[in-house]
Amino acid sequence: MEAITLTEEITVIKSEYVTSAVSKKTCPEETLPEIVFVGRSNVGKSSLINSLTRRKNLARTSGTPGKTQTINFFRVTLKVRDKGQGTRDKGFYSATVPQLSTTVSFYLVDLPGYGYAKTSKTNRKLWAKFVDEYLSSGRDIKFVCQLVDMRHEPMESDLQSFTSLVEKNLPVLVVATKSDKIPKTQRQKHLDAIQKILGVDAESILPYSSAKNEGRSELLDVVINSLIE
Repeated sequence: MEAITLTEEITVIKSEYVTSAVSKKTCPEETLPEIVFVGRSNVGKSSLINSLTRRKNLARTSGTPGKTQTINFFRVTLKVRDKGQGTRDKGFYSATVPQLSTTVSFYLVDLPGYGYAKTSKTNRKLWAKFVDEYLSSGRDIKFVCQLVDMRHEPMESDLQSFTSLVEKNLPVLVVATKSDKIPKTQRQKHLDAIQKILGVDAESILPYSSAKNEGRSELLDVVINSLIE
């Protein structure tokens, strides 16, 4: 079976905010696959969500770390245009491509940022508790995007978050944000540092620039493959 490329065949046809949850009971009742974004405060989760969906203000961005204090659910619908049957293999996921054009919907889930936040220690503990409850709740989580700032080595909190996700048997794709801030000649050095500290292989790290949409097509590939596997 010949391998084909999906990148130019995936279109976001609808994206909308659904709800903000602070407990399992307040999560959406509709059952859909879920793709989760997690990372330190101010790592660029909201900007990445807006870049991925091509919606400027779908997720609210802020220069204040810790602005996101709830689990935010966004319903996203993708259209996949068929180019013939084949397989798609990009390292993180392999899948069979549908023969006909199709649409798929999922929840994009934005978790509160960990690490520094302009709030009390008590509030941070509450966030950590309901995030852990959500990740352990048995919802249909396809994979988690662990965002790290490509400009710096992962911090202890990044490693703790990553380790916790792995211990929960959740597939993790490391997304190295703000890649446009680093000269191309220096990027590999930064990626190597992330790979070493988190203990992942090179195929499990995706450089991303929300400002330039670099990495968007690749991330959409991973998303669609996780949904149709």
